[in-house]
Amino acid sequence: MSIPAIIVTIILVISAVLLIGIVLLQSGKSEGLSGALVGSSSESFLGKNKSRTWDAKISRATKWIAAVFLICTFVLNLL
Repeated sequence: MSIPAIIVTIILVISAVLLIGIVLLQSGKSEGLSGALVGSSSESFLGKNKSRTWDAKISRATKWIAAVFLICTFVLNLL
């Protein structure tokens, strides 16, 4: 195995572990029975500041880590 392949493999393993951990940290999208009965309003305070919440930050981090994982997988396949 060459040095670049070893480096990409290490990055791939680290990103896989981080992706597993960050997916486990995410909360569910369903709001339960109260969300079904009342409904969710985007006009509330929490709806307006949704991009600043912990869930939004974790969601963005999940997308970036998944992209790194995907790119490392393609690069490793080409090596």
